[in-house]
Amino acid sequence: MRLSPSNLDRLPPEVERFGYDRSRQKVGIVHFGIGAFHRAHQAWYTDLAMDAGEADWAISGVSMRSDTVAHQLGPQTGLYSLSQRHGHNAGIRVIGAVREVFIAGDESHAIVARLAAPECRIVSFTVTEKGYCRGDDGALDFKLAKAGFYKLLVEGFAARIKAGLPGITLINCDNLPDNGALLRALLLEYCEAKAPLVAGWVAQECAFPSTMVDRIVPATTQADLDKAEALLGGLRDEGAVFTERFSQWVIEDRFAGPRPGWENHGAQLVADVAPYETAKLRMLNGAHSLMAYCGLDRGYDFVHEAIADPGIRILVDRLMREEAATSFSPAAGQDLAAYANALVKRFADPALQHRLLQIAMDGSQKIPQRWLAPLAFHQREGQSCPAVLEGIVGWLRHVRGDLRAVDDPLADRLARLWRSEGARGIAPALFGANGLFAKHWQAGDDDLKTIEKALGEA
Repeated sequence: MRLSPSNLDRLPPEVERFGYDRSRQKVGIVHFGIGAFHRAHQAWYTDLAMDAGEADWAISGVSMRSDTVAHQLGPQTGLYSLSQRHGHNAGIRVIGAVREVFIAGDESHAIVARLAAPECRIVSFTVTEKGYCRGDDGALDFKLAKAGFYKLLVEGFAARIKAGLPGITLINCDNLPDNGALLRALLLEYCEAKAPLVAGWVAQECAFPSTMVDRIVPATTQADLDKAEALLGGLRDEGAVFTERFSQWVIEDRFAGPRPGWENHGAQLVADVAPYETAKLRMLNGAHSLMAYCGLDRGYDFVHEAIADPGIRILVDRLMREEAATSFSPAAGQDLAAYANALVKRFADPALQHRLLQIAMDGSQKIPQRWLAPLAFHQREGQSCPAVLEGIVGWLRHVRGDLRAVDDPLADRLARLWRSEGARGIAPALFGANGLFAKHWQAGDDDLKTIEKALGEA
């Protein structure tokens, strides 16, 4: 029996659940990319806010890539469970904030109608780095954008303009530096080419606060679904999400209109997100990528296995404390040493079963922010980053594709470079003066030799 509003009374007493009347809640948020992370993070915060009495913040989700989430949540009218794991313990809560899930390619008219509705006040996104449809130069790739969210936004906003409705807040919840400004620039680039009137309205009426999001959300397995079913008293939840207890959401306090009181439930509203964002990208995400590629190379499957390897643990500590934490200026009161200590504890928790292959996806889109930025900083200071270089070697071995399929938008291009350049030429082809990633970091001769030597010994 699937989880649904009609059988919530069958839930065991230890299962937490929302107390508001979902039927009375209007849709105030349209969210693009309604995967597991959104359901464990922004939807969870919004559910808590609505449970505390705030009204009309129900979420209309948009699935950009496939119909999987729609099939998971549709029969459950958007209901799903969130399990927070720690050690051998797990607490579970049924979340009611999601009202519906649309499929971008099939239900565009319904999505536009939600965007154009007076009660819509926030549009949010978790579409990953490649979902912003950028080319190699960082600008919008209009060919890729045909399958993105831009056209839907323009149509919805044009309808808002025609109806005389106010601007809205667009919140990017992805691991991209200065993500609010980036989203604004890309959307305006699209609007100026396709709908100049909308471009002026967006520039004047809408807000794009930057954010930093942090919660480890492993991919849900069949075994996880079975565990959720047992915790839910025999109700089947195909949309169940499992996460850690820790959650962080830092939001630039800049909105175009009303918003939920997320800060009453743990979110932080700040004047400048950049130091928190940089710490997370370079320390947490940077360490994750290092563990993914070096861990897979050593035969591990999970984060907790990789961090238990003494050699990888040394590299992670060095990357976080000596290379990443020293590559930027923290905010007042931001304790980076304590942050690194907390990250190691989170990595070592076996309850999450966080797969290294999940982290290894889309590496070409992630390493500029996670690794190449601190490399460039320390290069200007006359220093090197041995741990990051070790991570790059692991990534290069991974994208060679000898041991497993590579899930990366540049997989074919990287494979061709490996075939044409080999172990001696792959590093210059990517990080040399004319390399694919040279705009992010142009490696010096010593670093190129270090990478070449390590690859030659593989």
